[in-house]
Amino acid sequence: MKNPEPANLPLVVVVGPTASGKSALAVRLAKKFGAEIVTCDSTQLYRGVNIGTAKPSVEERQSIVQHLIDVLDPTEVATAGGYRDMALAVLADLRARGQLPILVVGTGLYMRALLEGLADLPLRSEEVRARLRASAAKRGAMHLHGVLRRMDREAAEKIAPSDEQKLIRAIEVCVLTRKPISEVQRAGRNPLQGWEVLKIGLMPAREELYRRIEARTETMLRSGWVEEVCGLLAAGIAEDAKIFDFIGYREMLEVARGEMKVDAARAAIVTATRHYAKRQMTWFRRDSAIQWFAGAGDDPGVQDEVEEWMRGKLGDA
Repeated sequence: MKNPEPANLPLVVVVGPTASGKSALAVRLAKKFGAEIVTCDSTQLYRGVNIGTAKPSVEERQSIVQHLIDVLDPTEVATAGGYRDMALAVLADLRARGQLPILVVGTGLYMRALLEGLADLPLRSEEVRARLRASAAKRGAMHLHGVLRRMDREAAEKIAPSDEQKLIRAIEVCVLTRKPISEVQRAGRNPLQGWEVLKIGLMPAREELYRRIEARTETMLRSGWVEEVCGLLAAGIAEDAKIFDFIGYREMLEVARGEMKVDAARAAIVTATRHYAKRQMTWFRRDSAIQWFAGAGDDPGVQDEVEEWMRGKLGDA
């Protein structure tokens, strides 16, 4: 006789725009349900970038186990495939120990890589990349965004116009496969097996979210964000390292060099964060499996609603 297939175990996923209180909700749920948190954020993987990535403090991580934070050096390059491999190893360990995982999603692409699998994408073409870099140097990253929009509007809506690295890769795939990258990504995936995914979404009102973004940015500045960047430079991290492409870190780098005033940096960071939150919501709203809750994750009323919903779902799991 064949051994029976192992039963699906619950995997709780918390999504929402940046500054919506996902981490606060996850900590509350982890304490209530004896769970461990698995971070799904391309910026929090890196050691040394703490303030601008809204990374949980060391004290907060001592109260609840939080995986996949501080696992890469600033000089390393994070990829969706690399994240998936690490996350699968963490989930296998949690399954073996009978622990409930709570995935806190800051990077939608990494969540999709984990839950839906990765497509069979072509290898890099240095020739294509060199042409695209030259084009970006001459005309700017906005030009690349326009090129991708003409080739694959769906993909362009998911990538920031300033994210040259992702734009180059997306256009490269379109050129090499002669297909939209969004079509290629949907084909040949290997979805996550053995887990019953329960998706929770946080949706604060727009004005409340904007207020939270402004308040969080101010807190980050007062917490020594510029000093953190100066420390990275003093440690020998090159100014063209990937971490300086994260929201706010390029501005802090300019402040550290005396090329931008703090007030100007604050305004630029708030604007960029608002745009990022809008792209996140565009991404997440397409997912009909998400159970949405109106409000922020640190609101006790919202936390009570989510906890009640989870108790009903986990009772059926």
